[in-house]
Amino acid sequence: MEEQEYTIVEHLTELRKRLIISCSVFIVTLLIGFIFAPDILHFIKAQKVAQNVDWNVFGYTDGISIYVKCALLVSICLTLPVAMHQLWLFTKPGLTKKEASGAAKFVPLAFLLFIIGVSFSYFILFPLMLNFLDNINNSIGATETYGMKQYFTLMFNLLIPVGIVFELPVVILFLTKLGIVTPTRLRKMRKVSYFILIVIGVMISPPDFVSDFLIIIPLLLLFEISIIVSEKTYKKQLQNKEVSN
Repeated sequence: MEEQEYTIVEHLTELRKRLIISCSVFIVTLLIGFIFAPDILHFIKAQKVAQNVDWNVFGYTDGISIYVKCALLVSICLTLPVAMHQLWLFTKPGLTKKEASGAAKFVPLAFLLFIIGVSFSYFILFPLMLNFLDNINNSIGATETYGMKQYFTLMFNLLIPVGIVFELPVVILFLTKLGIVTPTRLRKMRKVSYFILIVIGVMISPPDFVSDFLIIIPLLLLFEISIIVSEKTYKKQLQNKEVSN
């Protein structure tokens, strides 16, 4: 551990500093998101899944709400690595140099997993959801007249939760580093964790078996990967303790 010991006030001051930096980055990237929102919207509209959608608006505020959602997506993606880095800096004084070096790997890994989750939900899950809902509407003879707001709300409500869920291995790794979670505890919680992940998968995926299967299986695999990562991390920590003793 570092020789300097932090008081409660110093911890709170440090936490405040890290939160201010993260929030500042979020605001700046949100503004950047607003600037690039039209380009993002044109890119989304050019995708195959959006070819049959008429870009109607049914209210004066629909356009600005879509801009906000695009800006938020950009801001979250750009702020995530910064926020993770600030979290690492906050916990760094309580870690050894080796632990701090290992924890630094959380930043690119967390960002990569989030991007993978967002990409998976957009290119695979979202088209399946639209196809399923389209088939349901056609089966009852409904005339589909959608607005841009409904389309993007449906899309963002899927992208962000899936991206966050894909952070599971990083969260487990971080908790293992802190000693809050162990591989043994994770294995004991496997049945409960499976149930929770299945419920989450059903909630964020389209209401059909194929889509549920496509999201639940990756979630369960992520949990098993998390156990493996936790076990390796835990063994290294025990070895380091034995060496230091």
